[in-house]
Amino acid sequence: MKEIKIINGARHILHHTKKYSEKEMITRSKVFYNEMNSRRSIREFSSQPVPKELIENIIKTASTAPSGANKQPWIFCAVSDPEIKSRIRVAAEAEEKESYENRMNEEWLKDLKHFGTNVQKPFLEEAPWLIVVFKKIFDYDKDGTKLQNYYVNESVGLASGMLITAIHHAGLVTLTHTPSPMKFLSEILKRPDNERPFLLLPVGYAKEPVYVPDIKRKKIKDIAVFY
Repeated sequence: MKEIKIINGARHILHHTKKYSEKEMITRSKVFYNEMNSRRSIREFSSQPVPKELIENIIKTASTAPSGANKQPWIFCAVSDPEIKSRIRVAAEAEEKESYENRMNEEWLKDLKHFGTNVQKPFLEEAPWLIVVFKKIFDYDKDGTKLQNYYVNESVGLASGMLITAIHHAGLVTLTHTPSPMKFLSEILKRPDNERPFLLLPVGYAKEPVYVPDIKRKKIKDIAVFY
């Protein structure tokens, strides 16, 4: 039976946190860092199927993210239908072509050069799953009245980070893809007017062998300041 306490007029339940020694905590933090440091963005996917249950568990993990006033302003659309994936690829490549030719300045194109990317996005069809993250800029109640959501971008950004972490932890790979604008995702997936596309993630197993750009992460001294 849950232990309940009223705090400032609101119902709270007792939360039990796991206890570790300081040594265990440092070890656990190092092990998890090493696991996540092996994560890379992958653009070549195997055709090996991924069980729907695995995708469901990954999405459920993402949904544990904190959100403004616990509004949970996110929707995760998981796409495995080949026809829908094909339509998404065609629309995404059209937007990418426009970006490469007219939207990106010379500095942007130069920064992308060492990744070897172009307008072709075959991974949008090759990956067994696409997860499209939508942010809900507001909600509707059962009577159709608009309900306010808070810190939507921050909340959905946190959930997306946990989604990527869960994908890697499960042994799958992904790539953060943000063709801009992304309105075509709303149209293809027939999403309601209170949702906006936030992120597109192809998800699956990496093709073997797979090669990734030879890049380095910044060192701790370049990303953190201790006072």
